Amino acid sequence: MTKEIRFNAFAMNCVAHQSPGLWTHPRDRSSEYNRLSYWTHLAKVLERGRFDGLFLADVLGVYDVFGNSPDAALRNAAQVPVNDPLLLVSAMAAVTGNLGFGVTCTLSYEPPYPFARRMSTLDHLTEGRIGWNIVTGYLDSAARGMGKDKQTAHDDRYDVADEYMEVVYKLWEGSWQDDAVLRDRARGIFTDPAKVHRVHHDGANYRLNAIHLSEPSPQRTPVLYQAGTSPRGRQFAAQHAECVFMSGPSAKVIAPRVAAIRKLAAEAGRNPAEILMFSMMTVILGRTEAEAAAKYADYRRYISHEGALTLMSGWTGVDFSTYDLDQEVRHVLNEAGRTAMDNITRADPDRVWTVREVAEHVGIGGIGPVVVGTPEKVADAVEAWVEQTDVDGLNLAFALSPESYEDIADLLVPELTRRGRYKEAYRPGTLREKLFGAGRARLAAPHPAAGYRYPATAAAAE
Repeated sequence: MTKEIRFNAFAMNCVAHQSPGLWTHPRDRSSEYNRLSYWTHLAKVLERGRFDGLFLADVLGVYDVFGNSPDAALRNAAQVPVNDPLLLVSAMAAVTGNLGFGVTCTLSYEPPYPFARRMSTLDHLTEGRIGWNIVTGYLDSAARGMGKDKQTAHDDRYDVADEYMEVVYKLWEGSWQDDAVLRDRARGIFTDPAKVHRVHHDGANYRLNAIHLSEPSPQRTPVLYQAGTSPRGRQFAAQHAECVFMSGPSAKVIAPRVAAIRKLAAEAGRNPAEILMFSMMTVILGRTEAEAAAKYADYRRYISHEGALTLMSGWTGVDFSTYDLDQEVRHVLNEAGRTAMDNITRADPDRVWTVREVAEHVGIGGIGPVVVGTPEKVADAVEAWVEQTDVDGLNLAFALSPESYEDIADLLVPELTRRGRYKEAYRPGTLREKLFGAGRARLAAPHPAAGYRYPATAAAAE
């Protein structure tokens, strides 16, 4: 059976996101990121294109590794200023009926008790269309903003994350029984207290003695995304993730990561085919090859190389301002994100990157591939990418917003639909049901969240 190709839009509540400098293009509207009308328009464009979701990145902290200063990030709007992504969701949900929302929240700096309530609130208000991209952070500037000298060591962050997941699973799945809320007007009883259970948790990193503050939402646990593909990140994904986002410049880089996570998932007792893999890509479309090539050349004139290296410095923890532009990039191991450095050093042994090449590549859409051409040519490339990597879909970055997504909705989606590779209509139900099928609104065994659902947790919760 031919695999259906899925699309997420990859954006962030900031300017330009991963195309530094392109906010200066006269057709780009991403500098209007702080207006609701920008986001509601984008949501309607994505739903027109039957995108599965809008995947909202986020970072808590500023990219101050480049030049040991935030100045380059501020000059180039390199993901600063950046606003809270969760506050966008209700407005976009109000103007759409099917689009999902995957929101990045850094658990290292989010206490689980209030965070669980915020996600339950959004699951209610979106009628079950919310997802959470679980990240542990990678910037020392974020740690300093939260009162620490530096961030916790990379693998230790995932140990904390495992316990964090246990706490939120207990709150989402085990605190309220499905029939706890009565809404009984005649007797004046809204909730049956006997069916709401206290969660006790006393762990190495978190202590909790409380009931969850929200009644059961359509999905209880939001759809779980995860974006780390380091060895420790893969273990975490195999245990918890329903969708995995990865970035890399070539199929040679992506395919082994997909295979590794699927193998680990199988070893964890999960069905590896039910972990949906999304890789990053940017597509630039024209009705003719000449039009697409001209559009790409036009976009490239607006790239900020300093902005691109500012982003890359933040992702890798390496100060690229100290490198000569024609210097080869060599691997450095530190406590920042591991995947971004691997992408330009070890992941593809046949490719050697100079600093200049990194700046040019990252300048449009980040570290993922850029595909340019007619709808037919781009569709060919997308199909080939899916076959070569075994991903289930793409997180589509933009060069210009909303232009890139309008082109995808109006040009690429009809071509993929004609080929039978893209859904003709949304499936009914929650985001989890749209992704995995009817009757799948809530997580089921063997996913670990199901083990915390009442009555399985009754003895521990009371």
